[in-house]
Amino acid sequence: MSQALDSQLRIPGLGLRVGWDAILGLIPGVGALVTLAPGVAMIAEGRRLGARKAVLARMAGNTLLDMGLGSVPVVGDIFDLFFKSHRRNIALLKKEAARLHAHPHSEGEDHNGT
Repeated sequence: MSQALDSQLRIPGLGLRVGWDAILGLIPGVGALVTLAPGVAMIAEGRRLGARKAVLARMAGNTLLDMGLGSVPVVGDIFDLFFKSHRRNIALLKKEAARLHAHPHSEGEDHNGT
């Protein structure tokens, strides 16, 4: 999903990769709202997986920044070319999943291991 939203297509001659987030962002007011749903879904998945609050907060910040600046005409379109919030959030989730896998009992336990 993050690949499709952030970097599915290559702009010929520039070498930049764009996705549906940048393309839909060209539609004023619509693009930012449409791509908000996948961002929220990623945050919900992170919560379901047991990600730490700090990680979820960074993901929310990435998503809100993408929505906020992405909704500004012209500036938001340029911003969407370079700030890949969905890819950033997936990277955060992968890192957190690796941490949770390496330390499966580090979250939600008390000192007795329950």
